[in-house]
Amino acid sequence: MRTALTELTGCRHPIVQTGMGYVAGARLAAATSAAGGLGVIAAATLSVAEMTVAIRNVKERTDAPFGVNLRSDAADAAERVETLIREGVRVASFALAPRRELIARLRDAGVVTIPSVGARRHAEKVAAWGADAVIVQGGEGGGHTGPVATTLLLPQVVDAVDIPVIAAGGFFDGRGLVAALAYGACGVAMGTRFLLTSDSPVPDAVKRVYLDARDTARDTVVTTKVDGVPHRVLRTPFVESLERSRLLRALVNGARFRRLSGLSWGELIREGRRMRHGRELTWAQVLQAANTPVLLRAAMVEGRADLGVMASGQVVGVIDDLPSCRELIERIMAEAENALLALEAVRRR
Repeated sequence: MRTALTELTGCRHPIVQTGMGYVAGARLAAATSAAGGLGVIAAATLSVAEMTVAIRNVKERTDAPFGVNLRSDAADAAERVETLIREGVRVASFALAPRRELIARLRDAGVVTIPSVGARRHAEKVAAWGADAVIVQGGEGGGHTGPVATTLLLPQVVDAVDIPVIAAGGFFDGRGLVAALAYGACGVAMGTRFLLTSDSPVPDAVKRVYLDARDTARDTVVTTKVDGVPHRVLRTPFVESLERSRLLRALVNGARFRRLSGLSWGELIREGRRMRHGRELTWAQVLQAANTPVLLRAAMVEGRADLGVMASGQVVGVIDDLPSCRELIERIMAEAENALLALEAVRRR
C-alpha cells in the first residue's frame, strides 16, 4: 500500500509506532521497522549518549528506515538534532511543536520532520514552519491528549494543511487504517497497540494489567495530576489517589519519589520549574510534573503497576493479545485489504 507516508519515509506500510517513554527503545523500534512499519525511538527519557547507542542498536538490527522522537523544549534539543543528522536517522518526530530553526536544520540535512499535534491551529503553525508531515492525535489517544475526538479533529486538519497527515488516537486494526485513509490521512500512528506486543519491553505483569482493562469508557481516565496537562492513563488506585492529592500529598509523594529517583530536592524543584514554564500549574502539579519520569519508569521498567503511571489509549479495552510487531502489522494490512474489497463490493452494487 503506497501512500504519502510510505513515499516520504521509505517504510513499506503506512503504520507508525509512536515514541513512548521507557517503552519505545531500540528493541521495539527495530522490530516495527523490520516488519515494514515506521519504528520510533523515544529519546525524551534518554541522555544524548543513550540515544546514540539506541540509534546504533536499531541500525544493527535492521536497515529499514526509523525515527527518533525528541522533546522540543529540552535544553539540549539542538545537540540531539545534530546527533540525528550525524547518525543518518530518517525521521525526527516531536511531541511538541519544534522551533522553526530546528525544522529548518533538519530539513536542510534531509531528515523528515513530523511533529505531533492535538489541534488544527498547531498543525497549521508547524506546516507553515516547514514540517514535512504531522501526526494528529484525537482525544481517544493515550498520554498527553486533547478533548476533540479523532473523527472530528482529523478531517479538520486534513482540510487545513497541505502536508501529509497521519492519524492517531483510537487505531488498532485494518478497519481503522482504511477509515483514516478515507478521511484523507496517509496512515495511522499507534502507541498502546504496539506497547501490547511481544516485542515491547514492558514487564509481563504490567502488560497483564493493560489486557485486563476491558471497558473502553471506564478503564482509562484523563487527569491533570500527573504533570499538569491532560494525560490519558489507565485508571488505577494509585491514579485515583493522585486525583485526590493536594500540595501536602504531593510533597509526601515527592519525598517518596525523590528517594526512588535519587534526585535532590533542588534538582526536583528545578525540573518542576522548567516543566512549569509557560503553563498555569499549581505547586502540587509542579512537583508531580518533576516526578513524571519516575512515575513512568516505575511501571514501564520496574513493573510497579501499583506505584507507577501507565499511559493508555481507549483502545486498551479492545486489545486482548500480544502479537509480535510483524504479526500485528501483517494482520492489520490483511484486514485493511479485506475492508477495501468490501467497500469495492458496496460501490459496485
